[in-house]
Amino acid sequence: MFIYSSFRCSPHILLLFTAISLSCLVILRELNSLRYFPLFSFSTSSGPPPLPPFLLSLPHHDHLSPEADEYGLDKVLKDAATEDKTVILTTLNEAWASPNAVIDLFLQSFRIGNRTHQLLDHLVIIALDKKAFMRCLDIHIHCVSLVTEGVDFRSEAYFMSPDYLKMMWRRIDFLRTVLEMGYNFVFTDADVMWFRDPFPFFDINADFQIACDQYLGIPDDLDNRPNGGFNYVKSNNRSIEFYKYWYSARETYPGYHDQDVLNRIKYDFFIEEIGLKIRFLDTAYFGGFCEPSKDLNRVLTMHANCCIGMDSKLHDLRILLEDWKHYMSMPPYLKTSSIQSWRVPQNCSV
Repeated sequence: MFIYSSFRCSPHILLLFTAISLSCLVILRELNSLRYFPLFSFSTSSGPPPLPPFLLSLPHHDHLSPEADEYGLDKVLKDAATEDKTVILTTLNEAWASPNAVIDLFLQSFRIGNRTHQLLDHLVIIALDKKAFMRCLDIHIHCVSLVTEGVDFRSEAYFMSPDYLKMMWRRIDFLRTVLEMGYNFVFTDADVMWFRDPFPFFDINADFQIACDQYLGIPDDLDNRPNGGFNYVKSNNRSIEFYKYWYSARETYPGYHDQDVLNRIKYDFFIEEIGLKIRFLDTAYFGGFCEPSKDLNRVLTMHANCCIGMDSKLHDLRILLEDWKHYMSMPPYLKTSSIQSWRVPQNCSV
């Protein structure tokens, strides 16, 4: 009887064992697929996020593939883009992602600026490490994780340090990818405060427009001193070839950052040969601590450049936002009756 009873039960046991085995195989297959997912991006307009693959990274290749659909980047850019396929881009690492640090001041400037709040719908934050990505998901709607294998971008990258140079050149290569995907962009450092909508002030005939540390008064004068922390670039063959040339020039000028290299290649015959139209942005509108815009009635953006150290930068940026709030609270006749200016820079060196 015992042998017969065991024999009758065995098919049920086999079925149960088979079902459990198949379930385990499915789970293992899903986990294995996550290991090789190289870029994670998220936009709240596309629904709730899947489980973030925190340990994933991109290989440190010289070029990203423009076929970015598999990484989800194209989906985020589509969600954030304007009708003419323009996005606003900024990068973020752990050092700037802490609460009440640079990224919060950056977003606050959009919210208190004059007709800038709606521009947040078109802002994509490019997170360079896990904590920056998690912070982005908490505070913004369009987030992309861009992690370079073998490079740690989490801490504050001091000017001209090896990590700083890697970060700057990584950015140039990524922006080239965005252009190849057909998107125009405004790239802005997160320490650029946005007080007015800059788009009406861009030259519609230019391919590449960039802010300045020092502006000499003529927008097409190549002797202007550009600052790579704010630029507007149209996607076309000229701009794509320019970004490729700029990135490759890092090998011609080893040890230089992207801005110094730009100051050298802007005179090259190649720029004239491809027909790239460069315009430099007036610091009266696109100011910074290097050369502050004097009149709050005209200012569009202000950059905390010429500033060493996070504490100094945060101190002066907070004063900058306080000055703007005070200006916005003034009655119209007081705003226009005299030139309203800033109390900064203070702790930042110029």
